[in-house]
Amino acid sequence: MTVISREKKWWKEAVIYQIYPASFCDSNGDGIGDLPGITSKLDYIARLGVNVIWICPMYDSPQIDMGYDISNYEDVYRPYGTVEDMEVLIRETHARGMRIMLDLVINHTSDQHAWFKESRSSKDNPKRDWYIWRPAKYSPSGERLPPNNWRSNFGGGSAWEWDEATGEYYLHLFATEQPDLNWENEVTRKAIYASAMEFWLDRGVDGFRVDTVNMYSKPDLSDAPIVDPKAPFQPAGLLYCNGPRMHEFLGEMNAILSRYGAITVGELPNTPDMDRVLQYVSAKAKQLDMVFQFDVVDTGFGKTHKYETTPKNYTLPDFKAAVGRTQGLIRGSDGWTTVFLENHDQARSVSRFTDDRPEYRVLGAKMLALMESCLSGTQYVYQGQEIGCVNVPKETYPVENYLDIDSCLFIKMTKDLHGADNKQELDKAFSALQHLARDHSRVPIAWNGKAKYGGFSEAAEKAGLDVKESWMKPHPLAGEINVASQVDDPDSVFAFWRKMLRFRREHADLLVYSDFRDLRPQDMDLFVFVKEDPRGADKAVVILNFTTEEKKVVMPTAEELGLQDVKLVPVMSTHGGKIREGVLSPFEGQVYLAGA
Repeated sequence: MTVISREKKWWKEAVIYQIYPASFCDSNGDGIGDLPGITSKLDYIARLGVNVIWICPMYDSPQIDMGYDISNYEDVYRPYGTVEDMEVLIRETHARGMRIMLDLVINHTSDQHAWFKESRSSKDNPKRDWYIWRPAKYSPSGERLPPNNWRSNFGGGSAWEWDEATGEYYLHLFATEQPDLNWENEVTRKAIYASAMEFWLDRGVDGFRVDTVNMYSKPDLSDAPIVDPKAPFQPAGLLYCNGPRMHEFLGEMNAILSRYGAITVGELPNTPDMDRVLQYVSAKAKQLDMVFQFDVVDTGFGKTHKYETTPKNYTLPDFKAAVGRTQGLIRGSDGWTTVFLENHDQARSVSRFTDDRPEYRVLGAKMLALMESCLSGTQYVYQGQEIGCVNVPKETYPVENYLDIDSCLFIKMTKDLHGADNKQELDKAFSALQHLARDHSRVPIAWNGKAKYGGFSEAAEKAGLDVKESWMKPHPLAGEINVASQVDDPDSVFAFWRKMLRFRREHADLLVYSDFRDLRPQDMDLFVFVKEDPRGADKAVVILNFTTEEKKVVMPTAEELGLQDVKLVPVMSTHGGKIREGVLSPFEGQVYLAGA
């Protein structure tokens, strides 16, 4: 019997490299990354062993949420370049045998989009129904209230904003300046497809990462359950995600995308039920090729607010269970999964899941690279991950340097709740940001630690142009963690990533397509898992030491591996040299091949 999910496709074996335009490479010295800067680094990306680049929003935008507030889908944010620059980037990416994906942000627009300007101009405007408007509620005492108690995803305020001119509220699940589109309106949907999708598909784009892919259908606007009694507004993700018409809408989108052979990966939050996830990624369903589930990267988050936690507030079994849930999606199904530890919304994985002190950070980065490269699904690497970037240090990067709207609103919420002078609560909030903030992934890439501002604008500097400081303060460790010091060093994190991606390609049947099984789920220090080819007896055993101490491990038995007899052949280690079977150095990862 053919297992459909094991049908080989180029995008299943692909390694996709995510680029955050503002922070990748500045070509003209204005301190902001740009499209020509990306084009100038394509050879570097290709050298890593990447098949696809994914560009975060480069569309015209007021940049309230770093481009996820789009004012024109058919134009480019001028500091990044022009539509012509995008066409050059598409062409040059293809010339190197790589493909290119864009971010598709269609749950909401900017409040500066022409559609919303019309919608809010009057209640009888033809585009009024293109967004979600509702009248106010009133308390018994006559106080005006939002239509429901939903909390915005940013800060702790309402997901509704009062519009004085037309006397109604509009819904914004994210920033006030990001009004939600009304997907119930067929005319609106067709306009979205034409402007946001077909405009770029016609220019050669190969696919999309689909932002907030399960939030478009939300007819139920009832109050969310009260899970945070001290707050007036409540998390409502389980109400506005996975609504009744989601699969209808995605079917419409797929009909367009399939004409172009475009691939899709959807951002799928608030979907803990794996059967529900499978409805989105089943090959038979023809909805999405794959999705990002957040089980792994949400490990250690607070329950009512992600920052209401302490650093590393989880156990290794928690982390392993999260990996197991996302890996288990393909077992016996026709679905597909993804592998990622970082993106533009996450802090750096070395800081979160290993130890970013100088003596451990290279070891931790290599171990996570080995782990990720041995997991099933399409693999994603975020810019800077390949050189082992870490979070900015608390001592040398003050809270004033954090620019992300999510971080700023969390600090504001803390001040509102506890007082602007409450040093204890503010320091607690800063500690949470230093561990989990999105800012860490957005600090500009250090291309050359010896150049000005970490070499972020190195080409402009060499050309004699006036170079401004990068839009975010450079990383204090740019002199230690940068591209130039690693690309030709055989012992570097970059070299190890290249080695692991090559290893993954060579063993695609076992590492990309096979089933995952955690052999020791309750082990507090070691992650021991096996990859099993459902079509044969071949297996790969992966052993990871998540501690700063040398650890002994009882090697998996034939019985554990489901074999009559077993000989484990060591084939890969993060530490180089001869593998010491049964012993792992701090943050060492080992791979063994086994057969019947």
